[in-house]
Amino acid sequence: MSGAQPHDWPADIYAALKAAQVKQVAYVPDAGHARLLKLCAADNAMRMVPLTTEEEGVALVAGAWLGGERAVLLMQSSGVGNCINTLGMIATCQFPLLTIVTMRGEFGEFNPWQVPMGIATPGSLELANVIVHRASEPARIGDTVAGAARLAFSSYVAVAVLLPQQLIGAKTFGK
Repeated sequence: MSGAQPHDWPADIYAALKAAQVKQVAYVPDAGHARLLKLCAADNAMRMVPLTTEEEGVALVAGAWLGGERAVLLMQSSGVGNCINTLGMIATCQFPLLTIVTMRGEFGEFNPWQVPMGIATPGSLELANVIVHRASEPARIGDTVAGAARLAFSSYVAVAVLLPQQLIGAKTFGK
């Protein structure tokens, strides 16, 4: 058994967001993003904006850009379906969008209601003109987010980084 510490990929994502000068963090509370949310909340240069629904985050990211700031949208795959109409605004107006999506409905899922959107998330995003990157290797997640941020903010496109359920851990409730 190895005594090596697991790679702290949430810290790598936070570092990539800092390097990209992200000032606003829009999120729907999610256990998969818990450590990243704590890191961002502890940073006085980042404004945390809790959302009631994910499509509010798409509008917030666009508004932040119009106001001269960079933002990121953190959400779970089950919220991607809520964003489809508002993603049209991102493509049409050529606003940059960086979103980091924790996946559900994959490895070890206990909740059958999560499976359909988990399957549909990558394709739904691509159909909405979002460039999709899946980050499966903990040691490369920071670089993946940094590259996605650079692409989004330099090219005025939408980019999603998907964090697979096997990486964040399958949720369990009850026993």
